[in-house]
Amino acid sequence: MLLAWDPTDVYLETYGCQMNVNDTEIAWAILQKSGYTRTKALDEADVILLVTCSVREKAEQAIWNRLQHLKALKARRLQARLPLHIGILGCMAERLKEKILHREKLVDIVAGPDAYRDLPRLLTVAESGQQAANVLLSLEETYADILPVQTSAGGTTAFVSIMRGCDNMCSYCIVPFTRGRERSRPIASILQEVKMLSDQGVKEVTLLGQNVNSFRDLSEVHFQSAATPVLSRGFSTVYKAKPGGLRFAHLLDQVSRIDPEMRIRFTSPHPKDFPDEVLQLIQERHNICKQLHLPAQSGSTRVLEAMRRGYTREAYLELVHHVRDSIPGVSLSSDFIAGFCGETEEDHQQTVSLLQEVRYNVGFLFAYSMRQPGNRDITRRSHRTFASCSPKYSVPYHKPSTKKMVQKE
Repeated sequence: MLLAWDPTDVYLETYGCQMNVNDTEIAWAILQKSGYTRTKALDEADVILLVTCSVREKAEQAIWNRLQHLKALKARRLQARLPLHIGILGCMAERLKEKILHREKLVDIVAGPDAYRDLPRLLTVAESGQQAANVLLSLEETYADILPVQTSAGGTTAFVSIMRGCDNMCSYCIVPFTRGRERSRPIASILQEVKMLSDQGVKEVTLLGQNVNSFRDLSEVHFQSAATPVLSRGFSTVYKAKPGGLRFAHLLDQVSRIDPEMRIRFTSPHPKDFPDEVLQLIQERHNICKQLHLPAQSGSTRVLEAMRRGYTREAYLELVHHVRDSIPGVSLSSDFIAGFCGETEEDHQQTVSLLQEVRYNVGFLFAYSMRQPGNRDITRRSHRTFASCSPKYSVPYHKPSTKKMVQKE
């Protein structure tokens, strides 16, 4: 589909997680096929698209601030009779569609994470002077037939999306509501993309998903009756067990065989989905990195229950010990939320003691994001305590090199 108007220079700006970077590549692949060209110069753009994050209040505020800057740019362009169209894509578009469209009438198009195929039509509507939106979530969309256009052409690393959405429904998380239910790409399309990257000289691929290790490909009929996988011991889910499909262990095995010299990573997993076959495969294959992300979120069983994480402190620690027994020398990282609703000083100290006991190689610390007024002083105090103790307890479990602790505001 070629556009009836000219010029068609698009400027893309990405905020948030690596999934959003991948979404940017998908959106650009669709627009490029429709006849658009891309510019890296904001002032030269005819279309500005912001791929947004909504996971925390601060992420959304960054977009509102950016729109204020773009408001002035759009006003100058209108005075010069050079139209400029602005679009909000991704999670914030999904969550705040009405507010975005009606606030200052600045935004021309809004597209949720499952509506990127509709971008050419939405932009055509915007060209006619109307606002356009599509925030419908899909039970099937994986963009499996679209090979993302890598934004860092010639790079040695790449991310490959293998699934979209999440079914875990953790009480603090907005992902199921902004990205929808879990659905996985067909393995064949993933292998095709990884092979293409290998041919381009990429040396490291990270398999990407909101809950990457719950991958379940149902595209091949003869695997739809496969047995239901066993969860990590002591873990549970809020949803019924899902039988059938090709699972993450099979995908990881196939991806690691494409290029024995290509390093393979994956993120972000859930601790409940680490069957022994996955751990064994990581240990056996030299090109699968011996690094696992095990997001704990809290060291208090009471808080974990309030978060609907599906495990206790004891079950989590048992998994950590099992992982280290299965993969000697493994590097571990984790996420923690400080100041969650109802968290007491005792709960907080249990999380500190978990940091002490596990001795992660890397930790990502987040102050709980209260979108409504609350007791922010407690949240900030808890976050500062985590940050002050973390470097001490982030010494690598198996000797060396450097201490590393990443702190996220």
